Amino acid sequence: MLIQKIVLVCLLVVIQFSAFSQEVVGKWKMIDDENGKARSIVQIYEKDGKIFGKVLELLDPKKKDAVCKECDDYRKDKKVEGMVVIEDMQKEGSTYKDGQILNPDSGKFYRCKIWLDEDNSELLHVRGYLAFFYRTQTWHRVN
Repeated sequence: MLIQKIVLVCLLVVIQFSAFSQEVVGKWKMIDDENGKARSIVQIYEKDGKIFGKVLELLDPKKKDAVCKECDDYRKDKKVEGMVVIEDMQKEGSTYKDGQILNPDSGKFYRCKIWLDEDNSELLHVRGYLAFFYRTQTWHRVN
């Protein structure tokens, strides 16, 4: 009887943790913080306990066939649509961090932190860091 209760409690904890970690998982519309225009749809997904993000669609018809000319890894000259641009994010409290984000325009990687807006779970804050400098974008959930 005691073992059953322990198993049940463990199962409930795992289910609760799994549901909580899935909050950032889904499709997000990336909004350019400089001009306020929607640039792409990014799929945030979990793989092996970490969070990743892949560009599903570029929204500017002129950039549909864009490639990462400046990338210096396996992504060099590959199409941006379908490209993984967020890697290895790990949950810490209510944020995900210790991963990296790629800017396909420049080919540069930045340390990254993402978190849901406290007041609106339909908004995702995405911050890229370079030393002490950072830039934050707010992405909108796509249903």
